[in-house]
Amino acid sequence: MARAPKLPQIDADERFLAQVAWSYYVEGLTQEKVAEKLGATRLKVNKSISEAHRRGLVRITFNTAFAACAELEAQLCARWGLKQAYVAPAPSEDKDIQMLVGAALGHVLSELLVRPDVRLFGMSWGGTLNIATRFTAAMRRPDLEIISVMGGLTQGSDLNSFEITTRLADLVGSKHSYFTAPLYAGSAASRDTIMQLDVFRDVLEKLRSVDALAMAAGDLSDRSLLVRDGLPADCRVEDLIALGGVGDVLGNVVDAWGQPLNHPINERIIGIGFDDLSRIPNVILAAGGAHKVAVNRAILRRGVIDTLVTDESTARALVDG
Repeated sequence: MARAPKLPQIDADERFLAQVAWSYYVEGLTQEKVAEKLGATRLKVNKSISEAHRRGLVRITFNTAFAACAELEAQLCARWGLKQAYVAPAPSEDKDIQMLVGAALGHVLSELLVRPDVRLFGMSWGGTLNIATRFTAAMRRPDLEIISVMGGLTQGSDLNSFEITTRLADLVGSKHSYFTAPLYAGSAASRDTIMQLDVFRDVLEKLRSVDALAMAAGDLSDRSLLVRDGLPADCRVEDLIALGGVGDVLGNVVDAWGQPLNHPINERIIGIGFDDLSRIPNVILAAGGAHKVAVNRAILRRGVIDTLVTDESTARALVDG
């Protein structure tokens, strides 16, 4: 009996997968157009694209600086349970990190504030948030209200909550309101008295009901706006560091695990705290730089952050640590 000739065999299935992948990825046809071209159903084309990936017939590479950032964003979300992460590419010089993170926050705010379901938005203060207002897209949202979520600094500054809130509201065409109180009271007793006043109680309830909130974090070095201009004269940074403090968020000085430091300064804050943040649908933390890794990690450990905006180097440290 004659043997069948040993001829090369054509794998019809793999050939079809190759045709689908070529048409979809190289020619740029839609799945519907690929189906028309190959005489198949759109469902079969969709499954073929997935199968081509599974078999390793198609491998996607990214020729862009944002490729590593996209991977880090996914890793940050998985590591810290975030809803969203936005990682800016590493700059050539560290001094530009704040500018890049601020610009990234501006893009996040542009996407967020245009949404009609966001009607009340809270804004903190600091250099990164100040920069973000330069990169937020102009829009017309008369139904939106921007509210400052921290007490003001005693010294005038364009990084102050009032100025940043006004600038953002003007940019997006919204209403705005202020939390007209100092960041810290003179004592815990005076803080309690202030917080019980009707005017402040009503504002605090409003702050707790925002649809989203953007805030920064500061370390305990001279780079921090809080250290430079915000701490009361009777509070020494050296004492905060000696007790294990790594930085602050919304004026709350925390240790490496995100717990408020056992220091009188935290009993004098006029504003909202971590328990309030946990009830806000989208809390955005924007902070980058090696000097902020410890405080960023501490805040993430509290589990109150939904969206993180940072730089590539900081993101790597937060994924590893």
